Amino acid sequence: MQIYTPDWVKHAVFYQIFPDRFARIVPAHQKWLLNVPLEDWNAPPTIHGYKGGNLWGIIEKLDYLQDLGINAIYLNPIFTSASNHRYHTLDYYQIDPFLGGEEAFASLLKAAHNRHIKIVLDGTFNHASRGFYFFNDILENGINSPWLDWFKITGWPLAPYDDDHPANYGAWHGIRALPEFNTNNPAVREYIMRIGEHWIKLGADGWRLDSADYIKTPGFWQEFRERIKAINPEAYIVGEIPMYASEWLDGTQFDGVSSLPFLNATTAFIVGDRQVKGHLSEYAPPPPADAAKYGEEINQLLQLYPWEIQLTQLNGINNHDTARLLDVAGGDRPSLYLATLLLLTFPGAPCIYYGDEVGLTGSYDPDCRRGFPNKEAWDQDILEFHRQLIKLRHSYPALRIGEYQTLYAQGQVYIFSRRLARENIIIAVNAGNSTAKFNLPISSPTEPEKTLFTYPENQNNWHFQAGYLNLTLTSRSGLILA
Repeated sequence: MQIYTPDWVKHAVFYQIFPDRFARIVPAHQKWLLNVPLEDWNAPPTIHGYKGGNLWGIIEKLDYLQDLGINAIYLNPIFTSASNHRYHTLDYYQIDPFLGGEEAFASLLKAAHNRHIKIVLDGTFNHASRGFYFFNDILENGINSPWLDWFKITGWPLAPYDDDHPANYGAWHGIRALPEFNTNNPAVREYIMRIGEHWIKLGADGWRLDSADYIKTPGFWQEFRERIKAINPEAYIVGEIPMYASEWLDGTQFDGVSSLPFLNATTAFIVGDRQVKGHLSEYAPPPPADAAKYGEEINQLLQLYPWEIQLTQLNGINNHDTARLLDVAGGDRPSLYLATLLLLTFPGAPCIYYGDEVGLTGSYDPDCRRGFPNKEAWDQDILEFHRQLIKLRHSYPALRIGEYQTLYAQGQVYIFSRRLARENIIIAVNAGNSTAKFNLPISSPTEPEKTLFTYPENQNNWHFQAGYLNLTLTSRSGLILA
C-alpha cells in the first residue's frame, strides 16, 4: 500500500503554545472578559489558576514567531472549558470566550495563513468534562437521560465530585472530571467525526489527537482520517501515543505521532548523569547512555515506521506534560543547546515548546506551564541559537527530508549525516566532558566544504585529507558541516 503524508509537515518547524500562558492582548470590546481575578503573569502557575493568555495575544506575536522561523503552530485545546489547560471540554463547537471566542480564532487563522503559518488544533476525543452538555444531562436526570449510552455508566448513583464513593462511570485515568466517551456508540462516533470535520472546514490545518491510544473502537481512526482527508488531503493528523505506535502508523490512521522515545533517548545521551529528575514525576530519569547506545536506540526508532511517516513525526525535547529539559538537567545550558541541535537535525517535524527558545524553565506540571517571559527576561544567546539552527533547517533540504546515517558512535561522540542528492550534511556532537580527536573515513565523493554551525562558537576544528575527516571536538560541543 502506498502511504501518503502531508508534504508541508516535512518542511515544518512547529511551535507549541499553551494558550493561557503565552501572550495576553485584549481588544477594547472584550475587556470585560478579563475584568476578573487573574494570577500574576510571572508568578509560579497553579493547577487551577488562570493567567489570561488568549488568541489575540498569539496574533500579536506572529511576527516574532515568523522571524524565529516557525511555520506551524500546535495549540493546546482552545474549546470552551472549565480549566486553564482546557482538556476538560464543555463545548467542542465553541472557542473559549476567555481566549477571544470565534472572532479571535478566525482572526488568528487569517493572520497566520497570511504569513504561511499552519495552525493545528488539539482534539480531546477520548473524554469530555463533567460540564459537557450530554454528561451534565445524566447528572441532572439520572436514568431518565437519553444520553446514558454516550458514556461508560457502570452503576448508580454517580459521584462526580465525592471521592469517598465510587464514581460509577469510566473516566480517563480514573479522574472524575474527565468522563470517557463510549465510542462504540454510533451516535458518539458520528458526533466526534463531525467535530473533526467542522474545524477543518473552517480552515484549521490539522488535528493533534490527545490520548489517541485510549480509543479502542475498531475502525474509529480509519474513519476519522478518511473524513478529514476528504475535506483537506493536506490536513495533518498526529496522535499522542506515549511510546511505540506501529499499529496506528500503517498509512490508514495517523500521519505521525508525538511520543517519548526521541525525547528519552536524547535526554539519556545529552544530559546523562546530570539529570536531577525525570521528565515525568512518575518515572525515574532514563539511565545515562553513551553514543553507541544512543545510536542504537535512534536507529531502532527510525526503522519502526515507513520513511514517509518518519518525516511527519512530531518530535520534541519537552512539552506541556513534562518538566522542561533545563530543569531535568539541573540548569545545565549545554544540555539544552545540544539536545536542541539534535532535535533540529533529526527526521520529522521538530516542535519547540513555547519559551524554550528564550530559556524558560519549569518543573513538573503545572510548573512547566509558566507565563511566557517579558522580553527583558529573554536569554538572547539561547534565542539566537534557536534562530540560527531553524534557519539552517530551512536552508538545507537534506536536514528535512534527507536520509539519515550514523557515521560514528563511540564514547560520548555521535556523528551522523543527512544526505539528499548531492547535498551532504554532517552533524557531530560531543556530549562528554573532555576534548575528542579522531579521523573519520568519509565515503562521499565530495569532501566537506564549509562549517555551517558550531557550538560553542569557533570551538571545533576540522580538515579533510586523503578521504579522512580529521575532527577535534571540544567538550560538550556540536558541529555541522556541509
